[in-house]
Amino acid sequence: MKRTTRNRLVAYSFLLPNFIGFLVFTLIPVLAALGLSFVKWDSYSPMQFVGLRNFQIMLKDSSFKIAFWNTLYFTGLTVPLTIVVSLMLALALNKGLRSVKIFRAIHFFPHVASTIAVAVVWQFLYHPDMGPLNQFLRMIGITDPPRWTASTTWAMPAVIIMSVWKSAGYYMVMFLAGLQGIPPHLYEVATIDGATVWQKFRYVTLPLLTPTLFFVLTMNLIYSFKVFDQIYIMTQGGPGRATMVLVYYIYMQAFINQNFGYASAMAAVFFLMILGVTIFQFRLQEKWVTYLD
Repeated sequence: MKRTTRNRLVAYSFLLPNFIGFLVFTLIPVLAALGLSFVKWDSYSPMQFVGLRNFQIMLKDSSFKIAFWNTLYFTGLTVPLTIVVSLMLALALNKGLRSVKIFRAIHFFPHVASTIAVAVVWQFLYHPDMGPLNQFLRMIGITDPPRWTASTTWAMPAVIIMSVWKSAGYYMVMFLAGLQGIPPHLYEVATIDGATVWQKFRYVTLPLLTPTLFFVLTMNLIYSFKVFDQIYIMTQGGPGRATMVLVYYIYMQAFINQNFGYASAMAAVFFLMILGVTIFQFRLQEKWVTYLD
């Protein structure tokens, strides 16, 4: 009995640092933010309890509505584009190409690079006058290329392109691991049955890749919803409010306008939105995700 108790204490001692970190840096801040959503506070004056007023203001705030739709716009394009690009790269590298490790490292490098540094480089590439991208477009005959981050129409697509480029390598590795986990004999059976390349992909590769696809979809959705770094560096929500997303708007209300109560209320709504989408995904996975027995 004493030995069992000792083993439990040893196990709990290993878990304790992680639990303390979660408690101090995650659970307590989340609960504090939830409490702040019901008060008016600028960090200088005393807190004033306002009940649901912050949430009522949110419903009438045009900037919040724009940030909400911009977040959906960014997510709605970034997620499918990233999945398609990363899957295509994984399929190419899974063909047994020479120097596959080198190509895998090249494609994975943008993910490990600092988002701040990458955003600064892309900001230079997108420069309307001196940027290499527009100079190339002029060379091939496009006399009036997009102004990219200086244009209300092209600013968000510019951020989306940069985001897909940066994250595709990481998800490519995920897809590549999933592809290499598919039993080769299934392709042999499909070949014997006369299946074409497309039929093998449609009826063998894609169904058995759905667990990886589910993971990539879930993680990419969460990442896209909470996009901030590239917006902060490249556009700062502009021009106008063309790239104003929820996380950046929450940051502005909290640390620029010193409106911590309203920012916390938006953060609470944002949390519930992500939680709802994640729960919906997990419930829906039973209908389309195929696991090998």
